[in-house]
Amino acid sequence: MKCVIIAAGRGSRLSAHASSKPLLSVLGVPLIERVIRDAANGGATEFCVVTGYRGDAVESHLKQLASALPGVPIGTVANREWELGNGLSVLSARDCEDENFLLLMADHLFDPAIIQRLVQLRPRSGDVHLAVDFGLTDNDRIDLEDVTRVLVRDGVVIDIGKGISDYNGYDTGLFHCTQGLFQALEASAAGGDTSLSGGMRILCAAGRVRSLDMEDTFWMDVDDEAALSLAERLLRQRESRD
Repeated sequence: MKCVIIAAGRGSRLSAHASSKPLLSVLGVPLIERVIRDAANGGATEFCVVTGYRGDAVESHLKQLASALPGVPIGTVANREWELGNGLSVLSARDCEDENFLLLMADHLFDPAIIQRLVQLRPRSGDVHLAVDFGLTDNDRIDLEDVTRVLVRDGVVIDIGKGISDYNGYDTGLFHCTQGLFQALEASAAGGDTSLSGGMRILCAAGRVRSLDMEDTFWMDVDDEAALSLAERLLRQRESRD
């Protein structure tokens, strides 16, 4: 299954550790490489990576990675407006995708098992499936000041956003999308909101977003130094169990 990965942002909160966030080393492996390898292990077969800030460096690493992963095509597309909303990065990949696709973030780590579950879904035309973390308590992987929240009822996401007060889960940044996402993002951008959440809110209003319960599957957003330290600790624990 094809997979789009958003790797366009600057990641200023981690600039002391890497000149480009997708190339941030996590236990010796760049974030973008971890995401691609784990997605491939989960069933993704072809990748389109959207670059932006220091895109040349990211593309150079991806060429090396492609040589190490024969049979797994890794292409890139540049978002020249990467400083604007991340919805524009998704739209930049529109010409790469003519069917259903996975959508991932370059700074979100995950267990390949959740990709396997996303790949197996069969969304209706125009729908999007979002993996949701319903662990609201004792969840030290969540930065409440930064996480995107969701409100889910009967398996349908009815609201999404960082600032919503009524919520029962967290957006993991792991999606199974149809072409309907591009249409919603275009409509949102036309109204002045170029964020991915803006397009998702349009789909939510139409009842087009379904949730997939992460259950206890590992994931986390590596967005600052505290998250980086935690991610490395959790990955060490996971590797010691394998």
